Amino acid sequence: MESRGAAFFDLDKTLMEGSSALHFARAAYKAGMLDRRQVVRDAWANVKFRLNGSTDEGTELLKERVLAAIAGQRQRDLARLGRDVLAGILPRIYPQMLHIAWGHQDEGRPAYIVTAASQELAGTLARVLVFDGGIGMNSEVRDGKYTGRLAGPMTYRQGKADAVRELAEREGIDLAASYAYSDSESDLPMLRAVGHPVAVNPDAELQRIASEEDWEIVRFDKLGRRLRMLGAAAAVAVVGGGGGYVAARARPRRRPAWLLSR
Repeated sequence: MESRGAAFFDLDKTLMEGSSALHFARAAYKAGMLDRRQVVRDAWANVKFRLNGSTDEGTELLKERVLAAIAGQRQRDLARLGRDVLAGILPRIYPQMLHIAWGHQDEGRPAYIVTAASQELAGTLARVLVFDGGIGMNSEVRDGKYTGRLAGPMTYRQGKADAVRELAEREGIDLAASYAYSDSESDLPMLRAVGHPVAVNPDAELQRIASEEDWEIVRFDKLGRRLRMLGAAAAVAVVGGGGGYVAARARPRRRPAWLLSR
């Protein structure tokens, strides 16, 4: 009997463009739970994340900010943010990645979202995107309110790989026959836990490792390339006064989907 594998997908910059935390911050600001300074900070963090990938320090700071923001909030009030959070995230889901995930399902492999974002978001997105489940960060709740503390290990680095292994043991999944998709070297434990790791919009370190180890690499995020092109165009315009022509030439051209991967 053939082994039953699964497919595990990181969320930020893998399934979706940018960071889901930004869209939570916007929804929380709209509901009066965060101030404008925090939203601006998260927006800038999102740009840096898309250009450079995640860092342990940045992830730890984000975790602390999120837990501090929800401390004392009613569970039902955060659940009510779901509509606005999804309104920001869903248009940024990469359709190519959805087709990959659904293709795994059609071949008999269940698909899961595995993220350092909240379990609530992971579960909701899994239902909306027709995945088989979601694994995220659990926050402690007492008397219907968030305490601002974690309820269990954080699903980041080794914690994410441990969560995948626990699910595989519970569901009878063969990890050697499974696939994992991520953009970040922080997910190397999860990527190395499966037989088929795939780097998606990889940061520099993951790009290096994936190339050395001959992993599949796919790219959809073009922000870095666009900013580099605009920067070059601006420099030429300042020096030579040819800004209009250069800006027109610098507009990124649409490429066929099959050229976006290797």
